[in-house]
Amino acid sequence: MAPLVRYAGIWLAQIRYSTVREMMFKANFILWIVVELAWFGLSLSFIQFLYLQVNTVAGWSKWEMVLLVSTNHLVQQIFQTFLMMNLTKLPELIRTGKLDFFLAQPAPAQFLVSTRNFEPGSVIETFVAMLVCVIALVHVHLTSSVVGLLVYPALIVFGVLIHYSLLLMLMSLAFWMTRAQGFINAYYNLFQISRLPREAFHGVARLAFTWAVPLLLIANVPARTLLHGLNGADLAQMAGATAILLALSRAVFLAGLRRYGSASS
Repeated sequence: MAPLVRYAGIWLAQIRYSTVREMMFKANFILWIVVELAWFGLSLSFIQFLYLQVNTVAGWSKWEMVLLVSTNHLVQQIFQTFLMMNLTKLPELIRTGKLDFFLAQPAPAQFLVSTRNFEPGSVIETFVAMLVCVIALVHVHLTSSVVGLLVYPALIVFGVLIHYSLLLMLMSLAFWMTRAQGFINAYYNLFQISRLPREAFHGVARLAFTWAVPLLLIANVPARTLLHGLNGADLAQMAGATAILLALSRAVFLAGLRRYGSASS
């Protein structure tokens, strides 16, 4: 318990520092929020336009689709708030040798590398996504079970951890490659798959994005849990995928650290 308390203290200190730093550039902070809100608004507008032409898409009604997209946005914003921006900077830390600073600290390097920065603007986006989720639930006229509502936050956390594991593995390739920043754009594009209904995929694509790269679990399972109740197979699949990916990403990161020669070698 003592190490957890110490790590929590370190994380809170980093959050305070990042928030103070962001507040020094208020115009940039506000502009970032406006851009993210506009992007989310465009996604919702596209759904509105799409459902002027059809009643369902892959079996999902309009407000069910809004719930799916807003759930995906919620996962994305939480991930972006705490972890994403840190992972995207890992290749630069490796290339410039600045990773040495983290290796010299009395805390695990993966923890420090993953949590050193905090994006306060995404906190507002997170609450907006939560609000849209509530509005969507009201419109589908469903009364979710207490168990489903309790499990939903845990599934959101699983979704964040799946994104974390996948991106950590991609960025850890920088230990073996001169530049791995190009993978960031690829991941941004793949990121968008998680907001689509799983039923829209068939054959190899569905298997790949459910089992190999489980992006179709990230928003689909939480949204379906709210809409249709608990599904043991979905819950086990998402929990298992999260555990496996966390272990695998940890192994890849540690393997890269063993190869890392530091800036002074």
